[in-house]
Amino acid sequence: MDLTGQLLIAMPGMDDPRFARSVVFICAHSDEGAMGVIINKHVGDMTLREVFARIEITASTGPVSTPVHFGGPVETKRGFVLHLDKTRLSPEPLIIPGGYVLTATRDILEDIATGKGPTPFLFAVGYAGWGAGQLEQEIAANGWLTAAASEDLVFDTQTELIWDASLRSIGIDPVSLSGAAGRA
Repeated sequence: MDLTGQLLIAMPGMDDPRFARSVVFICAHSDEGAMGVIINKHVGDMTLREVFARIEITASTGPVSTPVHFGGPVETKRGFVLHLDKTRLSPEPLIIPGGYVLTATRDILEDIATGKGPTPFLFAVGYAGWGAGQLEQEIAANGWLTAAASEDLVFDTQTELIWDASLRSIGIDPVSLSGAAGRA
């Protein structure tokens, strides 16, 4: 199973509050583990203006009011830009099936700050990570559902609506889900 470029949708019974009602875009998945970025949670009211100020980037015409996403609990001091613009391939980007690119370099933030960055994009601090076999075990234990990623779900849907919209994309009414698992 390779979930690279797919979405993980947290089931209602998710035990870890950091992942409750989360939708994770999977950036890499192999036998060695998986890494992804939560796309439907923000870091409070933090915006790119604050990020630029902290790393001393002067923002002139860029989208400084763009919210910062909580990408996950791993490396929360590190930023990641998920985007579609393959012409902006800085050193060693992660190319993801479906036309997505993950970049974690300062130059892309400098370009965003001056209005020359990729669009659409999502900026997140931290990421979600799983060791070998861990994600597969969580899926088998009814912790996650999977869905195809789409540009609309990842970049254009209001953050607070992504969980419901992701479920609907696979034909599930969010109201019909239960947090309890059972056996017949």
